[in-house]
Formats: sequence, C-alpha cells, structure tokens
Amino acid sequence: MKCPHCGQLENRVIDSRLSTSGEVTRRRRECENCGRRYTTYERVEDLLPSVVKRDGRREFFDRRKIVSGIRLACNKRPVSMSQIDEIAESIERELQESGEREVSFTTIGEKVMNRLRKLDQVAYVRFASVYRQFRDLEDFSRELATLVTEPPSQ
Repeated sequence: MKCPHCGQLENRVIDSRLSTSGEVTRRRRECENCGRRYTTYERVEDLLPSVVKRDGRREFFDRRKIVSGIRLACNKRPVSMSQIDEIAESIERELQESGEREVSFTTIGEKVMNRLRKLDQVAYVRFASVYRQFRDLEDFSRELATLVTEPPSQ
C-alpha cells in the first residue's frame, strides 16, 4: 500500500479490525519511511450489473446514488442514516445475488420504493414523485389513493 504522505510502498499493519457487518476490514498502517500513520479499508470487490438508464445509456452501479436519492426523500423525516444504509445494502446485495449483467433503472427504483413504502410513507411519496416524474396534483392524488387502499405490509 502506497503511503499517502511520502509515496513509499513499504509499510506495516499496526491494527486490523472487521466492521460490524463483517464486510469491510479497517487497517491502521505505519509507513516504514516517514513513520506517519494512515488508515485503509478493504472490501471484497463484487461484480454488480450495469444500470440501463431511461435514455438507453449504461452506467456502472453506484450505491451512493441510491443513498443520495433516499436521503433526499427522507429529509426531515424520522429515518436514520443506518436505515437508509440498510436499504441501499439490501438492494446492492440483491443485485449481486441476481447474477444479471444488466439491470434497468426501473428495477432499482421499484426496489427502493417498496422499501420506502414500508419504512416511511411520506418519504415514499417524495421518492415516487421524482422517480415516476409526477407532473401535477392528480398524479400525487392517484399515488396517495393507492397508499390508502393498499397499505404497506410491515
């Protein structure tokens, strides 16, 4: 591992710890050349499918985009960052386990909406309004009517 301070490749690991989920290893390192310490994180590289966007473009899957969208929808709502991370983690895991090479953005959006619907209905409607591109109050009314007639199962 290259030292971020001096660029030297020789270092030693002082401490290693697994994250609580057990998926990331945190390593505290010390450079043999300059003696400065730094932290690295190690995780297994997972093969995730490409995401096919509305316009047909393909992008690499980016978990941060899911987290960002959910955070916006949950702004000023009683939803913790750990709950948001759990949603993103579970969707990422599902996509990995599917073995698909490509996945439509609609598949990801529906997965997010299903989870938000169970977690917080206001956040769900906020997310749905952007994802489904609501144009007017009638679109909102239809979605709210669906929520009332088909309440989410806990």
